[in-house]
Amino acid sequence: MTERLFNLVVPLAHKATAMRTTDTSGSGWDASGAVSRPSNRTGDVDSTMGPLTPGTRTSTTATRTTTTRAPRCARSLSADWNETEGFTGAELVKAYRDCRRTKRNTASALAFEANLERNLFKLHNELADGSYAPGPSKCFVIDRPKHREVWAASFRDRIVHHLLYNRIGPRFERSFISDSCACIKGRGTLYAVERLDAKVRSITQNWSLPAHYLKCDLANFFVSIDKRVLLDLLLAKVSEPFWREMTELVLMHDPRADFVYLGDPRMMDRVPPHKRLMEQPTHRGLPIGNLSSQFFANVYLNEMDQFVKHELRCRHYIRYVDDFVLLHESPQWLNEALAAIAEFLPARLGARLNPKKTILQPVSRGIDFVGQVIRPWVRHTRKRTFNVGIARLQEMPADEVYQAANSYFGLLRQATGSHHERAQLANIARKRGHAVNRQMTKAFRKTSQRGDQQ
Repeated sequence: MTERLFNLVVPLAHKATAMRTTDTSGSGWDASGAVSRPSNRTGDVDSTMGPLTPGTRTSTTATRTTTTRAPRCARSLSADWNETEGFTGAELVKAYRDCRRTKRNTASALAFEANLERNLFKLHNELADGSYAPGPSKCFVIDRPKHREVWAASFRDRIVHHLLYNRIGPRFERSFISDSCACIKGRGTLYAVERLDAKVRSITQNWSLPAHYLKCDLANFFVSIDKRVLLDLLLAKVSEPFWREMTELVLMHDPRADFVYLGDPRMMDRVPPHKRLMEQPTHRGLPIGNLSSQFFANVYLNEMDQFVKHELRCRHYIRYVDDFVLLHESPQWLNEALAAIAEFLPARLGARLNPKKTILQPVSRGIDFVGQVIRPWVRHTRKRTFNVGIARLQEMPADEVYQAANSYFGLLRQATGSHHERAQLANIARKRGHAVNRQMTKAFRKTSQRGDQQ
């Protein structure tokens, strides 16, 4: 069997090649006699066409790019395969690069990268011949801001998640409302809080008129998602057989069947049973910690977004994951909207609201949303978040203070009324031996630390 490896480095075109491409593409194939007209024979491929699929070998001459297939023992994707029904090698490489962006130094990423081309080639073959199966996940418990179990797929499976998201994600996100935030490029917490701030100013005419807000939260959101309902929503917009099978495989995979638990087993006892994926039936629950779960959650709750915007006709509405806020002049209207949403969620999605986190108040009292509190003319960082950050900076090892302080400075800068909080943070950073700029927006390392690094 002849093996072929991915070429992950795209060489720059030589000047002569670039001139040749410009000449032929600008005035047609008959404009230059130096380049022969491509024929209809199998194997003659125009070099200006799209990226070749993996499983092809390319040899370039001065006149023609010829593609030949290499023998392989399993069915795979070829150069004449319809790309709209499957994936290309370029897509797989892009998925790998997207995946490693934030996981570059993890043990699983380094192990995969140690033999990168061979591992990518093997993953491609398994996806192409249908033998791919998700591997074991890692389960652990985090304790901030509260105890919660996290299920992390292996680096190899994360590449598949990115591959799936890159292909089918845009078609779903085009139908999302602009007030759907989280896990969408350009729509993070700052986008969400600034957009809500603008909506409050709009409905109150710059805080001159009274208005009310309804803030809701879904009960045990990720572990209560009905995957059967979600699968129907996904397959409604995925028509290609390959991607339909891939979507179902990723969504319906149960990580509880094969996983490795990391950390102290007693930590799991601190997670309430109704918040554990382990305690849910097989058709319910998405693992927290995967890109696919975050994307699927947005598809799932898009049904509620459309209901609130088009059925209830709520003009001022925003959602970040499972937290959402409705604004209106009338508290009676908001009560009616709450009853309608409480009826819609179990009937359509099999979800329900958390009554303990349902709030109906005047906006003048402040809206606590995505870590900030919006009050008239000012936004403050949530007090609990700030207090936890200050306590951590005072107790953490000295070599961790620099990065943590700058992280908190970046968080506080997002609030418009953060001068007092930044001053407290700057005082602690100085006491721990670091310098802070005059604007109190950045900490600097000790001189001795910079010298040691050099």
